[in-house]
Amino acid sequence: MKVEIVGHSVPKNIVSAYEKYLRLERNFSKNTFENYMLDLQKLVSYMDDEGIDFRAITLDQLDRFAGTMRDLGIGARSLGRVLSGVRSFYRFLALEGEVPTDPTELLVSPNIGKHLPEVLSVAEIDAIEQAIDPGMREYQRDMAIIETLYSCGLRVSELCELLISNLYLEEGFVRVKGKGNKERIVPISSRAVEEIQRWFEQRRELVIKKGHEDYVFVSMRRGTKLSRITLFVRIKQLAGLAGISKSISPHTFRHSFATHLLEGGANLRAIQTMLGHESISTTEIYTHIDRSRLREEILLHHPRNIKSSQDSINE
Repeated sequence: MKVEIVGHSVPKNIVSAYEKYLRLERNFSKNTFENYMLDLQKLVSYMDDEGIDFRAITLDQLDRFAGTMRDLGIGARSLGRVLSGVRSFYRFLALEGEVPTDPTELLVSPNIGKHLPEVLSVAEIDAIEQAIDPGMREYQRDMAIIETLYSCGLRVSELCELLISNLYLEEGFVRVKGKGNKERIVPISSRAVEEIQRWFEQRRELVIKKGHEDYVFVSMRRGTKLSRITLFVRIKQLAGLAGISKSISPHTFRHSFATHLLEGGANLRAIQTMLGHESISTTEIYTHIDRSRLREEILLHHPRNIKSSQDSINE
């Protein structure tokens, strides 16, 4: 999708320079780049309507812009992302000397609270796999998808873009291209390797369209790489068939991957590396171990409780 900024409050040469900055210097993915340009379009439309000079906009005017977005029905989380895009634009302008100071420095994002993502138990993941009909053409592909999502903790886009040339199945790892085109090495389970190898046996019989030969997961009908939308729809279907009432998506397997690793004793930094998070604070959301489980762990392992248990036995 080509995002073209429509409006007169920001000159085209500035917009063009900002596009290059996002693509080349920030090295943003296509989706992130488009989102940032859509954020800029919202600000440009507002400044056009209010007759505001982009070089002279004030914090008060930016706060009113945020209020207008809320009035239009944009939720707190989406508004936070829009304001992040606005900050990016003005940081760029400040770097280029187009504005004397960055007016967004004190711009406050809405408080959206800490969102704890849905997590599937191992039994629920097994139930989803059991819901895949062995009689369907997609059976083996879908089994490989579920195991790869859960085994590697991939983002939806990372799974759709996964290349055969980046699989090192004998060595037990895959090379993943994440946000900002940053590559990372992720271990893959032997179960996922087996499911992928079985899928490849079937995949060889498909007619793959030119330019899509290297993608691991493809559409059975079209012979093109699997789309994000197709994956979302399929996961929803399987969850429903498995009788799971939680609101889940392909990303839920990533959350489950991280949570299960943490509960199993994995180091938070190691999980951060495998997920491809730039900041450890992003990974820390997975420390939401159930309170009752935490209490049991304390009762079982805390030295004071161990001593009390031994005293009871001695009595």
